[in-house]
Amino acid sequence: MPIKEKEEKLEKLNEDLENISNMIEENNAIINDQDSFIQGLKTSFEEEVSRERESILTNAREEAEKIVQESTNSIADIVKKVTEYQTNIDELTQEQNKLVKEVERYKNQARKFKADLLGLKNFEERFPHTINFNSVNQQLEQLSKELDEERLLGTVIRLHLHSDNSKELRKLSNDTNKEIQNVLSKYEDRYTTKGNKTIYNLMAIGLQAEIQILLLQLRYNKLDEAVQSVKDIITKYLSLCATGNMSILPTITRFLNEIEPLYVELINIEYKYYVYREREKEEQRMIKEQMRQEAEERKKLAEEKKRLEKEEEKFFVEIARNKKLLEEETDIEKVSQLEERLKELDLQVSKINGKKEEIASLTLGKAGYVYIISNLGSFGEQMFKIGMTRRMDPQERVDELGSASVPFKFDVHAMVFSDDAVGLENKLHKMLSQQRVNKVNYRKEFFKTNIETLREMVEEIDPTVEFITTMLAEEYNQTLAMEEAELVS
Repeated sequence: MPIKEKEEKLEKLNEDLENISNMIEENNAIINDQDSFIQGLKTSFEEEVSRERESILTNAREEAEKIVQESTNSIADIVKKVTEYQTNIDELTQEQNKLVKEVERYKNQARKFKADLLGLKNFEERFPHTINFNSVNQQLEQLSKELDEERLLGTVIRLHLHSDNSKELRKLSNDTNKEIQNVLSKYEDRYTTKGNKTIYNLMAIGLQAEIQILLLQLRYNKLDEAVQSVKDIITKYLSLCATGNMSILPTITRFLNEIEPLYVELINIEYKYYVYREREKEEQRMIKEQMRQEAEERKKLAEEKKRLEKEEEKFFVEIARNKKLLEEETDIEKVSQLEERLKELDLQVSKINGKKEEIASLTLGKAGYVYIISNLGSFGEQMFKIGMTRRMDPQERVDELGSASVPFKFDVHAMVFSDDAVGLENKLHKMLSQQRVNKVNYRKEFFKTNIETLREMVEEIDPTVEFITTMLAEEYNQTLAMEEAELVS
């Protein structure tokens, strides 16, 4: 075969090798763009290289055989052809070595990508709520987008908070977190250099982590401290930025001022759980206190019942004695006196029976009195207490309240008897829930309203009830009069 044809063939082989090199570069670009094709590309490339190598070696062997056959004609030609062949072999060997190194490089890249993929999978197992990796092998492109969207929030461990257990609070918290995420993403896009963006991301991660800790450590009656802590954290980051990169300080300042109220809102949402829990505790304490009062009142009713029974026994003895005297008496005037006396005794026994029936009703049922009282000197003219008692004389309970820890006695505006005093009291409390002064401790039965509103409510429930709209406040008014008199004198 002429040397020229061999040179052309070798040039063709070089072009093929160059095409292969171009294909490798193209494949390398594909690998950089789509990690999911690495394994398939590596296998395909190795097979392609192997086929090309075999093809090259096969062609080389065929050419060598032809050269050997033709060498018998001319030793000089043989030496020349062998030399050319050897040169070609050396070049092909060098190219092969390059290809082997390229393949090894791809293997190393594949191992690196494998480690990255395992790292992402481990991240997903630890923090399944941050990023969805269900289709990581099929949709790496989509995954990259999701990572970009939730990068700042996903880099922080999401602690389980009490608000997560409440549907209402969980919804409020999720809505606020979405607003926070929007703010984080919005300000991240404003940084064009990698350095400034890195500083911003680190600051955002630190903020998120510190807020998570604040939420976890939140306790009842510590709301003001938590809110102040949020403000202190924001001030700290602002101070750090002011002493650092001044070029990003204006943007950071706007960012911190915008995100601060959202963090405070998260604190308030989480605090609602503690308010609800404290309210439940107060309700339980109120039930226990009510049970204690009912037990005490039942005890007093039992004592009153015994007293009435003893009183009734005395009347029965007196009735029996008068009946015996009436049977023996013949004087008309004395007979008339004895009959009048018996009527009086029967009337007293009837009253005692009525009281005994009332005691039985109070002891066995839910009957009692709902009272509406005020204390002008202690609380002002728009503060009222609405409570309930089972005592036969409800004024005793009002007197107790007036002698406990207030400077003046209470005025009674209404005393409503009900077969279900507890239910009536709860009904009035619900109607005035917005006016309740202490919305946590339900044992504090004070409501801020006006006298006319209360009168309308009571008359709607029971039109027969006497409602007194005047605040007498005798002790308070007398005190004022004495103070005025002292000033005059």
